[in-house]
Amino acid sequence: MTGAYRTYSKTYKVPKRPYESARLDQELKLVGEYGLKNKKEVWRVGLTLSKIRRAARELLTLDEKDPRRLFEGNALIRRLVRIGVLDESRMKLDFVLSLKIEDFLERRLQTQVFKSGLAKSIHHARVLIRQRHIRVGKQIVNVPSFIVRLVSFNF
Repeated sequence: MTGAYRTYSKTYKVPKRPYESARLDQELKLVGEYGLKNKKEVWRVGLTLSKIRRAARELLTLDEKDPRRLFEGNALIRRLVRIGVLDESRMKLDFVLSLKIEDFLERRLQTQVFKSGLAKSIHHARVLIRQRHIRVGKQIVNVPSFIVRLVSFNF
């Protein structure tokens, strides 16, 4: 008897044009500014953002009084507000479309540790996290790409 096999989907999407100079420069700037390990981390966040924006675009095509748009739209907006990507003053689906990769990279644990002054540099923050010196709530987190919610901001 065999077990049920699980198929995993890719967590990142490679660019269609591998040598587009404007995109390469922008990705390199993001990797340096946020202390990412490689460009795959940028692509992973980009895929997450594209899925969220696709869902928002699909919901915007529905009628404004449609119960599906109201329910799923509010759930999407609440989720984005809870992780701190969207402000409470901008709780509309139109503002979801204007989100950028930087908004998600700002909520990473590595960035939050550096911005709060616990680390001397963004790279030092990554080292501190990997060496298990950082706690979020009561849980030790050793993943630099951990998304910090607004409620668990004190580490």
